[in-house]
Amino acid sequence: MNHGTTFNVRVLAIESRVNARGEVTSYRAAWKVDGRKFTETCKNLAQADAYRSRIQTAAKNAEPFDKATGRPASWTLVVDETPTMGWYELATRFIDMRWPDISAKHRFGFSYLLANATFAMLRECDCPYTAKEVRTALRRWAFNTKHRANAPDEQRQILAWVGDNCEDVGWLAKPGNARELLNAAINKLDGTRASAKTARKHVYMLNSVMRYAVELQLLDSDPIKSLKWEPPAKAVLQVDRRSVVNPHQAKLLLDAVYGRKPSGAYLMPFFATLYYCGLRPEEAVDVRRHERTLPGTDEEWGEFYLTRAAPDVGRDWTDSGEARDDRGLKHRAKGEGRPVPIPPPLVAILRRHERDNGLGPDNRIFFGVQRKVLSTSTIQRLWGLAREDALTEEEQASPLAARPYDLRHACLSTWLNAGISATQVAEWAGNSPMVLMTTYAKCLTGQGDIDKQKIMKVLGDGAWKGKPLALVPPLPAPRAPSGQPGRQVV
Repeated sequence: MNHGTTFNVRVLAIESRVNARGEVTSYRAAWKVDGRKFTETCKNLAQADAYRSRIQTAAKNAEPFDKATGRPASWTLVVDETPTMGWYELATRFIDMRWPDISAKHRFGFSYLLANATFAMLRECDCPYTAKEVRTALRRWAFNTKHRANAPDEQRQILAWVGDNCEDVGWLAKPGNARELLNAAINKLDGTRASAKTARKHVYMLNSVMRYAVELQLLDSDPIKSLKWEPPAKAVLQVDRRSVVNPHQAKLLLDAVYGRKPSGAYLMPFFATLYYCGLRPEEAVDVRRHERTLPGTDEEWGEFYLTRAAPDVGRDWTDSGEARDDRGLKHRAKGEGRPVPIPPPLVAILRRHERDNGLGPDNRIFFGVQRKVLSTSTIQRLWGLAREDALTEEEQASPLAARPYDLRHACLSTWLNAGISATQVAEWAGNSPMVLMTTYAKCLTGQGDIDKQKIMKVLGDGAWKGKPLALVPPLPAPRAPSGQPGRQVV
């Protein structure tokens, strides 16, 4: 950071700040101290002009300016007991504070948010690096507690520049400034609004950073919380019914996986488990032998008792250095389990798999041909080849079973269409009944035609089919007045 005073001061023209509609929202007095730009935001032009005049008068009177604050040194003589801290330092301290207690996925999410937010906290000045270089240095090194100390020299130089050119946290308390930080959180890199889910998540995460700043007495209150903003309409995430396979299509796909040498025989039981039991891929890859119970015969039901999941987040964010994190089940406390029934067809597949292929690392049931933990790339590659082998060109171009996760959708839809209660399906699937009914309650491919046939069977002969015109009785002739013959109606 810069320290000391200087007489190298240049006062700049007043800047106007506009919103997306081109309307002026505020004005800024701007000046440079020893080449570093400082600003003061004001609500109207007169206030900005008055502040600029004060800076200009101090410069003309040859007052020394503080390099750190950018203000005349005489202005800082008044004792201010409020702590100060640059945004970059706050952000790194925040991620270090949260790192031990959050999942690898959340670590990555906070790194993404803080990198975007830091751009809103940079002073306007000439940057010697591209935006991509700065963003990469922030995400990959600055906001990664595990790797920051090992950053290469080039990345350290970028981060040092960021630290020297970030506003203090107290800058957010001034009118209009917090809005820039909020916009950085809720917008994508191209300036358009992020999805409703992403925007809400980022604002929630940004609020936690602000609460930490309040805890450190850098702010009196959360300036983001008081801002009004309109999130996009919340979309209801529903499974595309075109992606859900029927039993015949599922069999073709599993056969295609099995036929792919040399990995097919190892991965087919994994995909079969997604289809027959509705497990999430990150749950299935981590199932151990002691978490499954197989019956005495292949005609009986078995059971999984799941206790963990291994989402693929990347080795940079996990404590172990492995690509997959070691987590509890989704929506459950760590160690809390979930029973899932194993139907007889899968019992036979698993028994044969364990007999022929044995067990993987740490007694995992599913593993690759090299007997390593299944990677996402291996799963996706083999599934793509199976779709090419099993589906027609028209089906390949459609969303049908586009992802392995779609096998889970097919399983839950099958259970619901079989008449299993939503409460029971939700328990097996690890969802709430409400989420289940809004997200997974979809018909199988081809199920619509079957349902229509059922409707026609119920209607049967009772459906009106029309009558021949000749059988329609003629209209009766109108009754003639008393004493007069009636007229024939033609």
